[in-house]
Amino acid sequence: MVTLTIDGKEIKAAEGKRILEAALENDIYIPNLCAISDIDLPFGACRLCFVEIEGKRDMVTSCTEPIKEGMVVNSNTPEIQKMRRNVLTFILAKHPHECLTCYKRDICDPLQVCLKNVSVEQRCVTCPKNGRCELQKVVDYVGMDGIQIPEYQPRNLPVGNDPMIARDYNLCVLCGKCVRICQEVRGVGAIAFLNRGDDAQIGTIFGDALADAGCQFCGACIDICPVGALTEKTARWQGTPERIVTTICPYCGVGCQLNVEIKNEKIMRVEPDPDGPANRGQDCVKGKFGLEFIQHPDRLKTPLIKKDGEFVESTWAEALDLVADKFGQYKSEEFVAISSARCTNEDNYVFQKFARGVIGTNNIDHCARL
Repeated sequence: MVTLTIDGKEIKAAEGKRILEAALENDIYIPNLCAISDIDLPFGACRLCFVEIEGKRDMVTSCTEPIKEGMVVNSNTPEIQKMRRNVLTFILAKHPHECLTCYKRDICDPLQVCLKNVSVEQRCVTCPKNGRCELQKVVDYVGMDGIQIPEYQPRNLPVGNDPMIARDYNLCVLCGKCVRICQEVRGVGAIAFLNRGDDAQIGTIFGDALADAGCQFCGACIDICPVGALTEKTARWQGTPERIVTTICPYCGVGCQLNVEIKNEKIMRVEPDPDGPANRGQDCVKGKFGLEFIQHPDRLKTPLIKKDGEFVESTWAEALDLVADKFGQYKSEEFVAISSARCTNEDNYVFQKFARGVIGTNNIDHCARL
């Protein structure tokens, strides 16, 4: 472990970590838009995480600077904040900023007429990332006093019409998080940086739809995007959730932990839990976008038993008694057990134990083999 001091607070962090990571792990906030904890290779794109290190002449980006024993770091001096405001000037020149600088942001409601006279997409109360937008957090921390922000020039880029994912690159800040998570963590590479300089933007090669670019629709780009450029289509205009429930994905036995956002007792959106021991902040298309069956009107919530040619609802006790009675009508060599990948590993183990130990058969199979 390495001992260092950040903003007067002595902390310990594992050797090899960088200043930004060590600070965030110890509840010391340093503004940033491009850092990804799952990727070891630093990127240093947003230039917002500047810090001063005693004994060094120039400021350094904390996401790229390794920690050292006895290091003394300052992250919130007037000079650093001035530098960050200068960086924000360039970022906000390409991003709608009425939602960031409006003094009524905290008291508006979705039906209130916006006095800024901006388009619906640029209003903070209708942005799907409102309240969890990293750019909002950065602006609130750094402060905008004295910044001369140039008038926003809309890029007028079309919103990507892809299944489940809304891509509005008019809100993109070119942090590169979506590209890096797709290429370096998921190993897909469906999106990339296009063009250079003032024309730089994110997109698929040749402008193809995501499906044609090999996208697996895992939603990792949505989860990592710090602003409203990438969002779930279903949650785009639903506002903020009333509560968040942490649960386990029901689709397979991996046991991915999910944070499910609820509003009006319906699922708004799903985000993988970064502290999930099985998935560590990642999930698949089923876990991200496939939980709509929970509130589907055709969902079966009780067992059905056929009586007089019609399926009727029954209790679990009645259904299990019926199954047990049916089991008793067959010999062990007539019995076949087929388990499901949607069950946990423990459930599948118990099931094969039941087949071998109780029924007395080795006729066991699993749907994943097919």
